Amino acid sequence: MSGARSRRKGAAWERELVHRFREAMPGADVKRGFQTRSGEEAADVECPVFWVEAKRGKKPNMRAALRQAIDASPDGRLPIAVVRDDRAAPTVTLLLDDFLDLVGEWWELRSR
Repeated sequence: MSGARSRRKGAAWERELVHRFREAMPGADVKRGFQTRSGEEAADVECPVFWVEAKRGKKPNMRAALRQAIDASPDGRLPIAVVRDDRAAPTVTLLLDDFLDLVGEWWELRSR
């Protein structure tokens, strides 16, 4: 796949994720991150709570994507990788401790 085609595919995936996060988080400020070539890090999808790295392709590396999110995320935002193999359902990868924190918060709210 050409570089330009790959970038378009990635950008389309990021736009789809923005839409999906907005549906899940009504009223939240969710948008594509500003991508630069200067080395400044920005999340692929900017939203409250999460630092989202988005990858899509034939065999995207979810561990590398999560590592990128962990290395770039500021304190207070949970690093996640949202990965979609071609012709497959998307998956989310995050650290177990972060996942269990989310489960604990959900459980507490559910139990009220």
